[in-house]
Amino acid sequence: MILIVGASGRLGSAVAQHLLEEGKPVRVMTRTPSNLIYLKQQGAEVVSGDLRNPASLISACQGVEQVLAAAHALVGKGDNNPHTVDEEGNRHLIDAARAASVKHFVFISVQGASADAPLEFFRIKYRTEVYLHTSGLSFTIIRPSAFMDLWAQLIGQHILEQGKTTIFGRGNNPVNFVAVEDVARFVCIALEDSRARNQVIEVGGPENMTLNQVAETFERTSGRQAKKRHVPLPMMRAMSILMQPVNPALSRQIRAGIYMDTANLCYDMTETSRTFGVQLTPLEELVRSTVKQQVSSEKS
Repeated sequence: MILIVGASGRLGSAVAQHLLEEGKPVRVMTRTPSNLIYLKQQGAEVVSGDLRNPASLISACQGVEQVLAAAHALVGKGDNNPHTVDEEGNRHLIDAARAASVKHFVFISVQGASADAPLEFFRIKYRTEVYLHTSGLSFTIIRPSAFMDLWAQLIGQHILEQGKTTIFGRGNNPVNFVAVEDVARFVCIALEDSRARNQVIEVGGPENMTLNQVAETFERTSGRQAKKRHVPLPMMRAMSILMQPVNPALSRQIRAGIYMDTANLCYDMTETSRTFGVQLTPLEELVRSTVKQQVSSEKS
């Protein structure tokens, strides 16, 4: 039995469906079981649980051989935040897995996680990595780069639907984007391949592209010229500070946008993809699929 925590998210859902297609026994934990009816219909066991409720984690881990921790609260509000979920919640999950004699624990971190990372969310992810390292559990830590699917939606969907889009910052900083499906394949490898045991695996995509290039790819593929509005970095820096006391979630998102526009986010996946035999998805392939779906939707 494989327990997936975070199955309602992009990555957790993709992993669950891959495993179910392979006939693997899957248990998915969620705060709202009604949201995962589609996975239940495919054969998954759906249980109610919350990373902020340690008792529910003990129950969810019973009879489980492997755990995938894919939930996060970067954009969560109130007491659903990185401290309560990504730090305290994942520590409780690791403790529950150890108490249930789980054989292997896969943790989704983030590329750039470190003790002195510029973003608090990344520092929290790193502290959880350290906690897992010292837990005594067999583990795999996966550090994905920025999800291509998310940024394609944030930038491209507006181009396809409205002929305009907003780019946070200058949009000229190269960023490594990875398709969620590719990360899901690495997770499945981590659950099966002994070479991934007790390893930290950086997972990126096949190319480094700027946000301006993402927009241009949508324009070229769809044949639709878009009006692009840029949010200046000084404004973003000011807003990240002003919003902190009134809307911490938005402040975190703005800080992440500043990071994406200023940090060195290039990565070379050549060796890793060759080692594990994963063919990575280029952005243009995902954009073509998105444009095709949009055209089909407009026709219907």
